[in-house]
Amino acid sequence: MSADTPEDSPSFDLPAPAATPGAAAAAAPYRVLARKYRPSTFDDLIGQEPMVRTLSNAFASGRIAQAYILTGVRGVGKTTTARILARALNYEPPAGGGGPSLDLSVPGKHCRDIIESRHVDVMEMDAASNTSINDIREIIEGSRYRPVMARYKVYIIDEVHMLSTAAFNGLLKTLEEPPEHVKFIFATTEIRKVPVTVLSRCQRFDLRRVESGVLAAHLARICAKEDVEVDTEALSTIARAAEGSVRDSLSLLDQAIAHGGGRVGAEEVRRLLGLADRARVIDLFEALMSGDPQRALKEFRDQYDSGADPAVILTDLAEFTHLVTCFKLVPETAADASLVQAERERGADFAARLLVRDLSRVWQMLLKGIAETQAAAKPAQSAEMVLVRIAYAADLPSPEEALRKLRDMADAPGGAPASAPALPPAPGGGTARLAVASRAEPARMPAPVPVSAPQAVAASQAVAEGPRLARFEDLVALAVARRDLLMKHALETHVMPVLFEEGRFEFALAPGGSPNLVQDISRKLQDWSGRRWMVSITAKREGMQTLAETAAAVKAEREVGIRADPLVQAVLARFPKAQIVDVRLREEEPDPTTEMGLAPAEEDAYMGPGPDDELEY
Repeated sequence: MSADTPEDSPSFDLPAPAATPGAAAAAAPYRVLARKYRPSTFDDLIGQEPMVRTLSNAFASGRIAQAYILTGVRGVGKTTTARILARALNYEPPAGGGGPSLDLSVPGKHCRDIIESRHVDVMEMDAASNTSINDIREIIEGSRYRPVMARYKVYIIDEVHMLSTAAFNGLLKTLEEPPEHVKFIFATTEIRKVPVTVLSRCQRFDLRRVESGVLAAHLARICAKEDVEVDTEALSTIARAAEGSVRDSLSLLDQAIAHGGGRVGAEEVRRLLGLADRARVIDLFEALMSGDPQRALKEFRDQYDSGADPAVILTDLAEFTHLVTCFKLVPETAADASLVQAERERGADFAARLLVRDLSRVWQMLLKGIAETQAAAKPAQSAEMVLVRIAYAADLPSPEEALRKLRDMADAPGGAPASAPALPPAPGGGTARLAVASRAEPARMPAPVPVSAPQAVAASQAVAEGPRLARFEDLVALAVARRDLLMKHALETHVMPVLFEEGRFEFALAPGGSPNLVQDISRKLQDWSGRRWMVSITAKREGMQTLAETAAAVKAEREVGIRADPLVQAVLARFPKAQIVDVRLREEEPDPTTEMGLAPAEEDAYMGPGPDDELEY
């Protein structure tokens, strides 16, 4: 058995014994914040509301189990909750009477001794150092006798998963049918190592990680009680570093107070933990997504010289990438109290400008790069190479764009288009996906507008011969050549061009576009062309569209027109479950038989698809 000494116990609001003469002059020993502010009632617990509600209902209805098991990560309050639960089981008002209660606002007869771990009927055992069957035999023998003072004899076994197999087996019978005056409370961080036979005899409570916002608010209250000046960003940083552990957060706060000499600043906390500035991490992210390796490496070196660990910088980048993805998919994430203002504002801006596939690609590269950096002999150099890879991958085309490039390269200039294949015989009910190439461009269809300008020829000319910005599409192609993925995406989705001529650009802003886009475009044009441009925003007019909207309209109109084609109607009639997934002009398509893997000489031998084949025309 083990018990904490009274000096190690948490603070407890009970009348203190009379002080001896001269005791007031003696300085009280310092207690760390994790012990000083250890909860003594269920009202003091933070982030565990489901467990408190379940216990409250159970106590109110008299459904008190004979054994409880508390599980969770380190520092979420398992042992503290076990002591509070033991106090609730044995609660007795000062006037006497009563029964088990979770209302511990008025200290009872046994409360002080239980919280200070020195009550004769509440015994704590550390299973890490008492693992044998002999230790369990002492518990079994002691459970036969009634409690000396309290209502129940309570056994608290910490780290119960460390017990040996024989010890678990010896405990089973007593655990299943204990005397009515005995209660068991187990705590463990490794719930999977506890035998199922033990778990089935206990009421289980999973203590959750405390959310960063709740933890930051808790730390702010403690700093107010300690009369410590603290920055909000510093509390957010500590709460994140603790990863949901209240004890870890209080330990870090204690260390930060000592490091700052009574004041906790954001910069001091970052230096203490070896973290990078959140704003500078966002700057580094922007440089990477803009395809600017030179600026990214300079920003990384500045952070590294300031004391940030290379692996931590990459980890922070991955965290911000995840945050931007959450902003894009779950906008309510911005309400998290642990986020700083720069993360909310700039994260939302990135979420509006970046695609999920780009964020996913950066996430995968960072995950691989973090492992490489941690294992490298020179982590800084490894991290720099990871950043270079990400920056140069910023302008990688999407699979659709890559396929379009390959088809453009495969098509010979002036070559005769291949003839349309005959309609194959109807299979026995297979499902087909159709990608239809139109035999003739309908007169009512407008010419397709280039959306992403991925052609390598236009990009290489813009770099080698200098920018020729006669049309708005030339600016998009120049953004591709300059490897600026963010600007390319903004031009395609947020800009509705009104006037574009040499030295002057006027456009309307699409819904969701950033008002700062004018300054960004003006700066990019000056940097890329070497001369000043007059860039301005005008009011949106009727019928104006972005390049992305125009391309989507062209695609939709093509699909409407192609559905009227007799051949397509015949295919759809033969395959009721078929869907038109894409419509392309014939000059955009290679020979269909070649795409199926057939040589020209084998065309006559081809007898049509099988029941499960996918058709592409």
